[in-house]
Amino acid sequence: MADPAQRAAELLADHRDSIDRLDAILVYTLGERFKHTQAVGRLKALHDLPPSDPAREERQIERLEWLAKEADLDPEFAKKFLNFIISEVIRHHERLKR
Repeated sequence: MADPAQRAAELLADHRDSIDRLDAILVYTLGERFKHTQAVGRLKALHDLPPSDPAREERQIERLEWLAKEADLDPEFAKKFLNFIISEVIRHHERLKR
């Protein structure tokens, strides 16, 4: 049987490996999300639609807060995270419109 310090080091390494995999999933997921939002931005620019949709954004924030609660994640953190993403998407859409 391993000593407690060695076991703790192994557990720490396992947690860090999981964190690294999850970080990669987050980055690739965000990349995929932004591919779709860029396509939306091009459609909006082509059809002279506004870069933001406040009603949809509100629904998405409410939905994400609910999902965060279900996932045992701080809903306020989830809201801040989505607001950051939305602001980036709007910035991209505004750039495409110009």
